[in-house]
Amino acid sequence: MQLPALPPPTPADVLAAAQRLQGVVHRTPVLRSGSADRLLGAQLFFKSENLQRTGSFKFRGAYNALAQLPDAQRERGVLAFSAGNHAQAIAMAARLLDIPALIVMPEDATVSKIAATREYGAQVVTYNRFTEDREALSQRLAQERGMTLIPPSEHPHVIAGQGTAALELLQEVPRLDCLFVAVGGAGLLAGTLLAVQAQHSGCQVWGVEPEAANDAQQSLRAGHIITIEQPRTIADGAQATALSPLAFELIRQRVEDVLTVSDLQLMQALRFFADRMKIVVEPTGALALAGALNGPVELQGKRVGIIISGGNVDLARYARFLAD
Repeated sequence: MQLPALPPPTPADVLAAAQRLQGVVHRTPVLRSGSADRLLGAQLFFKSENLQRTGSFKFRGAYNALAQLPDAQRERGVLAFSAGNHAQAIAMAARLLDIPALIVMPEDATVSKIAATREYGAQVVTYNRFTEDREALSQRLAQERGMTLIPPSEHPHVIAGQGTAALELLQEVPRLDCLFVAVGGAGLLAGTLLAVQAQHSGCQVWGVEPEAANDAQQSLRAGHIITIEQPRTIADGAQATALSPLAFELIRQRVEDVLTVSDLQLMQALRFFADRMKIVVEPTGALALAGALNGPVELQGKRVGIIISGGNVDLARYARFLAD
């Protein structure tokens, strides 16, 4: 089932989403680390969305979108495609709102993410991410079943909901100089930029993506969306092949730039979180810190926000990352 045309999200939509999500999402803590501060000669503030419901910021956007569906669409159910975090978020939001949910996930997705999605009550259909087009498959299934497709980034209500993570950080920690955000489909980055506007903040925002999945960086340089081959990176939540068009239009106007980091740098960031901050962070969730630690941005003496986007890991795989 096709959604009716919706206008692009605005800063006011992020503020409205924050009201809608009160009492539903966790207001996740902002953590500090003396070790991180000394490494960069700055003050770092970590917005810990790894401690959010379903283990990532994605729950914010999922619930905000599903809560605004009319009754007829709720009855027919929703469908989403995702490597894991959006899948779990839609499954949980659908359960809370009593909406049937079908999730299309890659067959090589993290085992724990597939299991959690099913445990939240959603039906899961798998596909081969290297040979099949997940969006075409999802659109076909949605049409056949009369379900409403809720994409992970290309939806104004999802983007507005994602922006509430940065909104909370900016409300708790005023006068941030810059903010680092992971980039996959760019819904979180787009929502963050809207939150900065909503708070009338002068904070600079930098996106961070894996070197092997640098479609956002290429797109900004080219001035239009670049589609890449299916990337291979440990940051499974950032394995998108192209940006959301809606998100791209928002980020191209306001983001400072998009930086890239290697898988090795991601593993080093994971070890920092585990060793120095005693928290579990998934590889995609470590992108922002890796970008701050290894990027070209001069941070000496600045107040720096880091959004830890998620903490959903397969423990055996995570142990290998820490040991390598």
